[in-house]
Amino acid sequence: MIFDYNVIWEALPLYFGGLVTTLKLLALSLFFGLMAALPLGLMRVSKNSVVSMSAWLFTYVIRGTPMLVQLFLIYYGLAQFEAVRESFMWPWLSSATFCACLAFAINTSAYTAEIIAGSLRATPNGEIEAAKAMGMSRYKMYKRILLPSALRRALPQYSNEVIMMLQTTSLASIVTLIDITGAARTVNAQFYLPFEAYITAGVFYLCLTFILVKIFKLAERRWLGYMAPRKH
Repeated sequence: MIFDYNVIWEALPLYFGGLVTTLKLLALSLFFGLMAALPLGLMRVSKNSVVSMSAWLFTYVIRGTPMLVQLFLIYYGLAQFEAVRESFMWPWLSSATFCACLAFAINTSAYTAEIIAGSLRATPNGEIEAAKAMGMSRYKMYKRILLPSALRRALPQYSNEVIMMLQTTSLASIVTLIDITGAARTVNAQFYLPFEAYITAGVFYLCLTFILVKIFKLAERRWLGYMAPRKH
């Protein structure tokens, strides 16, 4: 078998353009997903059963359906409704980038909400009792003690979610976006070199994963260092 990497070398600008698109999709999805996950996580641990069940239903439906189906419903499905096409949202909903970011953000918000809810439930009773002893209101207790503490503990699980979202962004190529996978599809379609095209994409994803893992390891060392076993 002969590998032709000259074509890949010439196509590197296309791959780097796809890299920029992938990073943009990942950053926007994670940001808006986290913003949505914070209130959802708080709702999941609410003592009000209606509030808690509403958040549970959302996370259950999103986590129980494939990401590809969600993306197709938003990008292709909404366009069939005339009311949507005539609404002020149509300029955004007709954009592949917006629809991909929206679908990815909704998906990651459900998983992240469950991660945050689990971390809140695992809060040591001592932290809660100390906050109450200082006379903190429920709002201040969540703002200053419970939520920051839960977010720190959630870092290891959230790092896995970020890596999974990185892999998920590859679905964006299905809705015409030229991300890393889209670049590989373009190269393969032009030159019929599937191995070279997709192994190059795999190397890009592998390098991004390595960088993200390193970043989260540094973050865990910074904010979870106090939980590490002490050396005697």
